[in-house]
Amino acid sequence: MSREKTAVTPPTHAAPPARFSHGVRKGHILQTAGQVGFRPAVDGRPPAVAGPTLREQTLQTLANVEAVLREGGGTWDDVLMIRVHLTDVDHFAEMNALYDEYLKDVAVPPARTTVYVGLPAGLLVEMDALAVLG
Repeated sequence: MSREKTAVTPPTHAAPPARFSHGVRKGHILQTAGQVGFRPAVDGRPPAVAGPTLREQTLQTLANVEAVLREGGGTWDDVLMIRVHLTDVDHFAEMNALYDEYLKDVAVPPARTTVYVGLPAGLLVEMDALAVLG
């Protein structure tokens, strides 16, 4: 088993705004950084928030977490833990319904923690995941 730590960056993800990786894999462990609802850069356009609604941002956030998992060699079935950060308590029910639908085919759902936080202006949700591969 490799003990080397490697950065995991999907080709669709822009460089992080600070010194961190979108994901890090060490051996069988893959940890994603907190992902938010930014659409990937397309046709030379920079990444942009998927939209102003919780639905748009939650679905894009889940897609961004999934992109890091796949780039690191994992799937949702490898995820043990997800942390969800919401900016508004009133968003919980809607986020939960979207999350349940997105992960409906995962045999054993991951453990999850949801907390309420402040995020940069315009962002409503952030998620990260811990996966054990192989």
